[in-house]
Amino acid sequence: MDIAAALTILLAFWWLLALIWLGVRLQSSGPGLFVQTRVGRHGAPFRCYKFRTMQVGTRELATHEISGSAVTSLGRFLRRSKLDELPQVLNLLAGEVTLVGPRPCLPVQAELLELRRKFGILELVPGITGLSQIDGIDMSQPARLASRDYDYKLRQCLFLDLRIIISTVLGSGRGDRVGT
Repeated sequence: MDIAAALTILLAFWWLLALIWLGVRLQSSGPGLFVQTRVGRHGAPFRCYKFRTMQVGTRELATHEISGSAVTSLGRFLRRSKLDELPQVLNLLAGEVTLVGPRPCLPVQAELLELRRKFGILELVPGITGLSQIDGIDMSQPARLASRDYDYKLRQCLFLDLRIIISTVLGSGRGDRVGT
């Protein structure tokens, strides 16, 4: 299902991917894509692709720990609309993520990683979207996030995944909170 979804997204929205990439490049110097190491299934690291939403040179921290002034004006729109996540279709094709699952965290998010190990959440393939995201829970709340990810692990089924995908497309959730 993930490969079919990735190919469908690429074929249907290649023009949007190209337009966003161009917009990011025109608004600020630097690459159009942002590549960051994230924690995948069984704790294995992988390179996660997103459209760059911050100024070049911003420190690699969790989103909630970064100053809001580091985010570009186009970046704010991309984050609000979740369009910054579109390049993860490449991770989807590589089998590093699935459409729905716990969002992959940074290797430095020790508290969240420990809770995810404890609850067995690292057994799951991380997702582009998840139950926590449509509920508005972000990485700044590790205990609450891990608990909701555990709820997903226990209830995981096609119907729930479809509900999460539809809610994501319709704009549920608010994405990660950016620091002030």
